[in-house]
Amino acid sequence: MGGGAAAAAAAAPDAALLAAAGDGDAARVKALLQQGAALEARDGSGNTPLLRATQGNHVEAARALIDAGADVNAKNAIHDSAYLLAGARGYREILALTLAHGADLKSTNRYGGTALIPACERGHVEVVDMLLVAGVDADHVNNLGWTGLLEAVILGDGGPRHQAIVKRLIEAGADVNLADGKGVTPLAHARQRGQAEIARMLEAAGARG
Repeated sequence: MGGGAAAAAAAAPDAALLAAAGDGDAARVKALLQQGAALEARDGSGNTPLLRATQGNHVEAARALIDAGADVNAKNAIHDSAYLLAGARGYREILALTLAHGADLKSTNRYGGTALIPACERGHVEVVDMLLVAGVDADHVNNLGWTGLLEAVILGDGGPRHQAIVKRLIEAGADVNLADGKGVTPLAHARQRGQAEIARMLEAAGARG
């Protein structure tokens, strides 16, 4: 077998594993791993099989890969890892698996944010709970100059889920006066957006406008 043919033959199981993970076919994932497919194979976008499974919220395929030792912190070309992606999208079961298998709580996405910040923005209350309990820094500031609290206010809708997230951040000891890059505080942002209940909670926690 020539060099090119040998390389193609070696790559075939890896490509099949990436495809099976992306399809959520846990049984095939396990079979391909037993056949020697590379656990950390990469597709053209830098995704590993675990990232492909996470993108589709395929819990059992992700579990099979993690049980086999897949790196939950391996990042693709746009700096997503299985851990960061699960947090951002609210995929609680996969997030729990990553947290139990070495998730780097200080790792950041392409915006310089931890997993907590997009979870706050998108209203993933249960994910915010999980990440705060795990020990993610409530006051981490991303490249935009925003914390999770600021994103919950600025990009949230002020409704029940974002109110619940603000409450949890306050209870976790988040700095309610940590302003954005222009010096605007969370309370000032809440008032500007007519988020009366969030403003009330912030005021009760000692926030300044």
